[in-house]
Amino acid sequence: MPSKHYHRLLTPPKGSFFLFGVRGAGKSTWAREQFPDAHVVDLLDESRYQALLAHPGLLAMELRTLPAQRIVVLDEVQRVPALLNEVHRAIETTRRRFVLLGSSARRFKTAATNLLAGRATLRTLYPLVPAELGKDFDLERVLRFGSIPLVWQADDPRATLEAYVQLYVREEIRAEALVRNLPGFLRFLPVAALFHGQIVNVAGLARDAATARTTVEGYLGILQDTLLATLLPAFEPRLRVRERRHPKLYWVDPGLVRAAKRQLGPVGAEERGALFEGWILTLLRAHDERSALFEEVTYWAPLQARQTEVDFLLRRGREYLALEVKAQSRFSTPQLSGLRAIAELPRIARRVLVYLGERRLRTEDGIEVWPLDLLLEKLAEGRLWP
Repeated sequence: MPSKHYHRLLTPPKGSFFLFGVRGAGKSTWAREQFPDAHVVDLLDESRYQALLAHPGLLAMELRTLPAQRIVVLDEVQRVPALLNEVHRAIETTRRRFVLLGSSARRFKTAATNLLAGRATLRTLYPLVPAELGKDFDLERVLRFGSIPLVWQADDPRATLEAYVQLYVREEIRAEALVRNLPGFLRFLPVAALFHGQIVNVAGLARDAATARTTVEGYLGILQDTLLATLLPAFEPRLRVRERRHPKLYWVDPGLVRAAKRQLGPVGAEERGALFEGWILTLLRAHDERSALFEEVTYWAPLQARQTEVDFLLRRGREYLALEVKAQSRFSTPQLSGLRAIAELPRIARRVLVYLGERRLRTEDGIEVWPLDLLLEKLAEGRLWP
């Protein structure tokens, strides 16, 4: 696919902010478009990186040569966490505005950095969503190769994805010395990809990856800190029914899941549901960055009924919206079992089943059945709630 410009939904917050996102998500491109006159410090420039790593105070000297009102973009800021001390000082003394781009929050944690003590807001740039892709959106392509801009724009998305995983391991893992046992991490990645959309069983992950349980817990943390995956917590209300407490693992992009498990051919029936479900979660989070659609997202599944669950439970204030996702073009009433079971939860404002059919329906007990296009429309308009 030839290179094409896509307008991103994300709008910059006021003041200084961090913008995180996986490699290739388009952070640098977005920052150039939003702040064309900014002073850019690119830490992927090896000479610049080496100089600032050895002497972080050089940044303060550089900033003194700039007008106080000039915005400064620090790209790949996680490579030199000590620079945040200089950024903090500059914000305090000159009120300069900083845009801090990063593909990992891991180094900030290991360096005991406090992310500027709340003086900079946090934003995330996700893979391209349908509202950004417009007429170029193709669900089958997204489920097969994902929609990270670097991959989406590539002439050969398959080869680009394969190289991406190798780049991730080389740049994020080995270069940052995040793991001592690189072979163990390489065994872990495809196993973690197989757990996409499933409840995390650390013992099972450890057994399949031939790695210690405590090591696997650390590896899961790395996937989260480098933004490749997230752990979706279980909803835990104070109800009589004890809820399942283990989180679910979701990768941020379908293409990354499939590349990690080395399965980039046509999407198989057995993986389609999880890929679609995970993609919807990324959509929800991407639109939430723009429209503040919800304050919390969890999944709901009572222990008593193993086959009963609702994929996503969104909370806004004291209200809840239950969302079930089905990668099927035909609707059937058994698909509503989770949404019917959750009806007793107090303050449920809306129960929605999203599927790949074309008809919009509503059941007698108030469950709404939406085609995917309707969900995309409501997300783009920022009006998911009734």
